[in-house]
Amino acid sequence: MTALLGGQVGATSSLAEVERLAQQYRVPVEDALRIAVNLHGINGETPRHRARLQVRLDSARSVPWQLIVPLNATESPFRLVEDGQLLLGEAPVGTVERVDADEAVGGYFRDNGTALTLNPNARSRCVGCAFCPNTLEAAADPRLSEERDLRELLAVLGEQHPKRDLTEVREVTVSTGCFEREPAAVDHLRALRSVLVEYGVEARLGFLTSVLRSQQAFEELADVGPFVLRLTAECFTRRDLLLKASKAVLTSTWMPEVLRRAVAAGHGSSFTYIVGLDDFDALRNGVEALAPYVTEFPNFQVYQAHNRIMAGLRASGAQELEYYLHARTEIEQILKPTGLRPAAWECYRPLWYFTFAGETLVGA
Repeated sequence: MTALLGGQVGATSSLAEVERLAQQYRVPVEDALRIAVNLHGINGETPRHRARLQVRLDSARSVPWQLIVPLNATESPFRLVEDGQLLLGEAPVGTVERVDADEAVGGYFRDNGTALTLNPNARSRCVGCAFCPNTLEAAADPRLSEERDLRELLAVLGEQHPKRDLTEVREVTVSTGCFEREPAAVDHLRALRSVLVEYGVEARLGFLTSVLRSQQAFEELADVGPFVLRLTAECFTRRDLLLKASKAVLTSTWMPEVLRRAVAAGHGSSFTYIVGLDDFDALRNGVEALAPYVTEFPNFQVYQAHNRIMAGLRASGAQELEYYLHARTEIEQILKPTGLRPAAWECYRPLWYFTFAGETLVGA
């Protein structure tokens, strides 16, 4: 198994330094610690490439959080020892209560069973974006192409639901990067809505995609019921280098227009963005351009480098915790006036857990 070699860990090597940076940027130390774990991964005694962890920090034991990080990060300052204790350097900072393989599966629940994420189009076979870890994951997600397949998937997920009741689901998000054509994406969303109706699920549909772009497509989706476009922006610079062709063809200058079209057709709108690939000027300008056209808080993810090649894609300084705390401040200044606020459960690698611009987040 190849170890994670993400470069030097710099100023995150001690709890005292994390506490200093948290104070400097006026964020809870718990938020800074989780961002740092997402950035650096964990050096585990039983290494594996990527795993889902339930982590409870010693300073906030009442709230467990799920993280997805590599456990073979040999250069990370975070260590997981045999008793489940998480150390930063030699200082205990938390406990890892559960470790599961991060397999690409057909679907899973979030937010206590009220949100469902589907991977119906073979997420594990989506390749092309230079920063994506999907090709490093175990493949357990067959490609679904017919309503029958969707019915079978929902039947299985119904048995896995915490209350065995899919009608509890309020949001269904299609998280797949393999729809290469706009008509195929529209057809899939229609088929999904049809099957959800059969199961009595009246959830809003969300779709992570960059192939839905035309006004016609958004107007055609009017009959699928409540819908939110989650535009996969990912980065604003070097798009031809970092993204597969179907994403790179959507330029950053066209992104605001796509979001505007979705809103004009009566849909919700948001975008996904990977923090750590752009410099601060590009981040600031890009987010400012998209902010007027979003109705949901965007999904900002800490960039994880899983090998030396991926580490080389980082923006200058993005190997350090301070880069992400600075980015957090920049984004807060732009989005605070919108009234939109992050929900940590919506993202496994967020910049916010307990507070946003000094405000306590709901559920924290």
